[in-house]
Amino acid sequence: MSSIFSKIIANEIPCYKIAENEFCFSFLDINPLQKGHVLVVPKKEVDQLFDLEDKTYFELFSLSKTISSAIKKSFNCNRVGMAVIGLEVPHAHVHLIPINHENDMNFSQPKKSLTSEEFESIASKIIANL
Repeated sequence: MSSIFSKIIANEIPCYKIAENEFCFSFLDINPLQKGHVLVVPKKEVDQLFDLEDKTYFELFSLSKTISSAIKKSFNCNRVGMAVIGLEVPHAHVHLIPINHENDMNFSQPKKSLTSEEFESIASKIIANL
C-alpha cells in the first residue's frame, strides 16, 4: 500500500509543494510545529532513511540544504532545525523547521493550525527564496 507521501508525490493528494528534483519532493507539513515547516521526501518509497540508495540519500540532503537556505531567508529565525523521526509515516523523510529556541522543535507540542491562505503565502515566500 502506498504511503500518504507517495500519494502526494503522485498528485493523488494535494499539497503545498516547495520543490522537487528527479529523486526527491518537498512540501509544507500540514501539521507544522512552526510556520515554514517543510518535509523533504525521496520519491522512491523507502521506510527507513538509512536504507536509501546512496544517490537518493545524497540528493535528499542536497535538496534539504537548498530549501533550508530559502527557509532561513523567508523567516526571522536563528537557524533551520532538521529532524529525522519517521515513526508517523513509513516513508523516509526530513523535517526542516525554522527555529529560534530548542523548544521550537519539540514534536510533543501542539501543532499550528493554519488557513490555506497562510499555507499558500508561506509556500510562495519559500519558493521565491530558492
